[in-house]
Amino acid sequence: MSKPICTCIVLFAAFQLAGTASHAQTPATPLTSNKETTMTHHISGSFDVKLTPQTSPDKAADAVPGRMSIDKQFHGDLDAHSLGEMLAAVSNVKGSAGYVAIEQVTGKLQGRSGTFVLQHSGTMTRGTPQLSVSVVPDSGTGELAGLTGQMKINIVDGKHFYEFDYTLP
Repeated sequence: MSKPICTCIVLFAAFQLAGTASHAQTPATPLTSNKETTMTHHISGSFDVKLTPQTSPDKAADAVPGRMSIDKQFHGDLDAHSLGEMLAAVSNVKGSAGYVAIEQVTGKLQGRSGTFVLQHSGTMTRGTPQLSVSVVPDSGTGELAGLTGQMKINIVDGKHFYEFDYTLP
């Protein structure tokens, strides 16, 4: 595996270290609007992830950006499988990089079936990570149609965890 691709994997993990993992589920919080009351739910759980470097015949393995496939299995109140792709670039300054990713999640969210898409955007500035993972607007299908939300990703002792704040109509 080439150094840029290895570095992308390490930086992907580092991006996810912001915040602390929480395993307790908190009660839903009401959000009010002029038309209706919407409940924001907070769930948390674990996930397994497999990142695989992707290359093509016309692009060197150490090319920038590096490309990876994502394969995740979520556990807990989000019982789902996701597939996606990530692009990452590492700068010449130690600890500075960026990545974007899209993954389609298929399964059950607190018993409701369907799919939705997560969009990741992460940067690291000299070792300080900043990560945003959001549900792509109007990407929910089936019983997850209308889903909105934000996800935090944490790694504790090498294990991956998520915290997901979401609303459904």
